[in-house]
Amino acid sequence: MLSQVAEGENQVHFRMHQFLARENEKPDAMLYVQEGWACRYRLLSDGRRQITALYLPGDYCDPQWALGGVASQPVVAITNVRALRLPCRIPSHAGFDGHNGFWQALSGMIERQANWLVTLGRKTALERVAHLLLELFERMRQAGLAYGQQCAMPLTQMEIADMTGLTPVHVNRTLQSMRARGLVELQSKWLRIPELQALREVAALTGQDMAA
Repeated sequence: MLSQVAEGENQVHFRMHQFLARENEKPDAMLYVQEGWACRYRLLSDGRRQITALYLPGDYCDPQWALGGVASQPVVAITNVRALRLPCRIPSHAGFDGHNGFWQALSGMIERQANWLVTLGRKTALERVAHLLLELFERMRQAGLAYGQQCAMPLTQMEIADMTGLTPVHVNRTLQSMRARGLVELQSKWLRIPELQALREVAALTGQDMAA
């Protein structure tokens, strides 16, 4: 994806819980995530949080910065993050091979958000959590970071709740049910999915969901 960006001088590191961008900032660069996880979110007036995007290795954070120039929502590191700074004058920057990486990232983000609108509006708690875990596994696999049927999964139950619009208690019960049914295994910040097809059926996924 990236061919002409010098890693040394453009590489940046963020500690867990450090802001990659604050709300209404005007970032002078996008970030290409090489290692670690981050999230974009919106806070309500009473402190409730909705996570609106997750950034995993191989993701651009955030393609919208190149189009609007402003971080409309804050982005914070879930784990320690290592990333490359890329100038926001996209899509003409020479560091992008044919600009395909940028447009694919933007298209994928839009498609995932459309899928999550359906998930949050119509799916049950079980379907929501199953959808999230499958999406994360597939994205990690595409990044070459899944090993067999397992991958890193550093999200806490609170973060899963903030992503799925559930309470932490509801997430806990849902995960217990999924474990009891043999659908997932979660241990030491790792996710294992014994039977992918079984979890896809539980998540009520369509072909379009996983295409994103």
